[in-house]
Amino acid sequence: MEAVVDEWLNNGYVNDGDLFVIGCSTSEVIGEHIGTAGSEEIAAIIFEQLIRLQQDKQLQLAFQCCEHLNRALVVERSTMKAHRLEEVSVIPQPKAGGSMASYAYKHMQDPVVVEMVEANAGIDIGETMIGMHLKRVAVPLRLNQRHVASAHLSAARTRPKLIGGERAVYK
Repeated sequence: MEAVVDEWLNNGYVNDGDLFVIGCSTSEVIGEHIGTAGSEEIAAIIFEQLIRLQQDKQLQLAFQCCEHLNRALVVERSTMKAHRLEEVSVIPQPKAGGSMASYAYKHMQDPVVVEMVEANAGIDIGETMIGMHLKRVAVPLRLNQRHVASAHLSAARTRPKLIGGERAVYK
């Protein structure tokens, strides 16, 4: 995770204040099938590195819950207010929300759960399918680090839509 965060810090794909979504199966990280062996100990290691990314880039983090909570997200209350997100009533648990979201909820300053976001970028550890929470034009990233332990790592950033046709100028 340290190498993953270092790459995000150095690649220029996120800007200060961006909303960054994290999907993570701690079961996949330890080599088990998604949803079968969650670990808040693994979540703690991942969370610590993501907080480093958050602090350096002033990102707003959104931790995706599992499908048992309809992939709702844990965010800081300030993020919910800044993005005008709708809060939902639930507290993620390791077996209903996932260990990563549960850990984040317990360790964020003022956490709330929201139904959806439109993030600027994100990472998916263990193929948890974060695409539903990215802005419309997602660009896959090929990071040097392709795994977090046993879990496959995917990453994406977003860009504005290109509109206007052949006469349009984009840069």
